[in-house]
Amino acid sequence: MAFDAKAKMDKTLDALKNELNTIRTGRASASLFDKVRVNYYGDKSPLNQVATISVPEARTVVISPFDKSLLTEIEKGILTADLGLNPSNDGKVIRISIPPLTADRRKELVKQAKGIAENYRTTIRNIRRDGNDDLKKQQKAGELTEDQLKKETDGLQKLTDKYIADINKIAEDKEKEILA
Repeated sequence: MAFDAKAKMDKTLDALKNELNTIRTGRASASLFDKVRVNYYGDKSPLNQVATISVPEARTVVISPFDKSLLTEIEKGILTADLGLNPSNDGKVIRISIPPLTADRRKELVKQAKGIAENYRTTIRNIRRDGNDDLKKQQKAGELTEDQLKKETDGLQKLTDKYIADINKIAEDKEKEILA
């Protein structure tokens, strides 16, 4: 098939996993800070490129900047990322205590995760649609017979069903993680 739907669907699944990793679940995790950007000499740099992020305890994150002058910029970056976390700076490292989630906040996060998963399901369906359009163009151009078109379309639908099931499983696991 000229249209590489599987590779696009793989990338979509990876993007979903990365996006769901940024949702706070009440446990400390370095991936919570993936979206944090720090002003580093005029450029916005990812936090993990200007500091080491470690998780010494289940509810504590320690951020050690490579350059101590970045402490205030890292704090600003965490606060502007709107993670609902309060960094505290001791002059050498930044410590962040991850507060336990309230029941209401857990429900909000589950709703957010479901919305994210639905967006990715839509993306998978759009890839299927584009693939089907590509196949129909190939058939009109005489590159595919009617039987080949049917076979390729069925294969694309099976691939779509598999990826939708994978997204559902990932979203379900994230929901369990949030509610745990």
